[in-house]
Amino acid sequence: MLSQSIIKCLNCTSKGSKVYSTLYFSKLRYSNNVKSKLFVKQQENASKKIGPWGWFLLVIPASTFGLGTWQVQRKKWKEDLIAKLQQLTQSDPIALPEDLEELKELEYRPIHVRGEFLHDKELYLGPRTLILKGDASTKSELMSVSTQRNQGYLVITPLKLVDREYVIFVAEDFKLIVDCSETILINRGWVPNNCKNPSTRQNGQQKGIVDVIGVVRLHENRPNFTPKNQVGSNQWYYRDLNQMAQVTGASPVLLEATNDFDVPQGPMGGQTRISLRNEHFSYILTWYSLCGATSYLWYKQFIKGVRL
Repeated sequence: MLSQSIIKCLNCTSKGSKVYSTLYFSKLRYSNNVKSKLFVKQQENASKKIGPWGWFLLVIPASTFGLGTWQVQRKKWKEDLIAKLQQLTQSDPIALPEDLEELKELEYRPIHVRGEFLHDKELYLGPRTLILKGDASTKSELMSVSTQRNQGYLVITPLKLVDREYVIFVAEDFKLIVDCSETILINRGWVPNNCKNPSTRQNGQQKGIVDVIGVVRLHENRPNFTPKNQVGSNQWYYRDLNQMAQVTGASPVLLEATNDFDVPQGPMGGQTRISLRNEHFSYILTWYSLCGATSYLWYKQFIKGVRL
């Protein structure tokens, strides 16, 4: 009986050893097979080189990086230009040049003029949003907090200048001064829709000789998708100085009154917007993001495991 038990135990041990041996060698063969495949793949990758097409695709991340850097430079240039123009609008005013053609080189420069407003020839440019640098509720008695957020209009009024009469010499010892003083246009400022009619702001319609300081603004071409000016109904959508001059009989010269020209119950001055488009930061993000993404894809495709 004892010998039979010993024989059975030996048989069980032999079978277990065979199973373990089979599993061990199967695992070893699998491991060697995987290592062999990895080695073959590494050898294949090592034998590869980046072809002309791969090097050509490198142009994409390189170009986007260059464009991003260029936009950084453009952003700095635009910010410097805006700061320069803002500083120019705050410089000391100069007298109106005798030759009005000189104004073409003086945009945003403050000019001092004296004259009398021709309120019966007012023009209305808009609709426009109020431009503010401070608290509007303390700047004019005309506007309240509820109306500041509404759309309104810019009031453009001809100003008949003093000391700018036309002189006609008829004879050697005789001169004739004709009462046809030079007239220019003044953007007096912003009014809400409910004060567009001059009858609602009679106290703000200045009478007699006034001193005005305004910044030079030049002719504006009609922007895309902007309606044409409705001259007959006195509805102006953009700054066409030639048309405005024809309607009012003024010279095609426009000054935008500064904040100092605010009149109680009158238009609110300081409506000059330095309209320079500055979206370079979003362009910087776009180009550098594309550079990073395409560089990563190029690396994954052509560099990882590839012999240069």
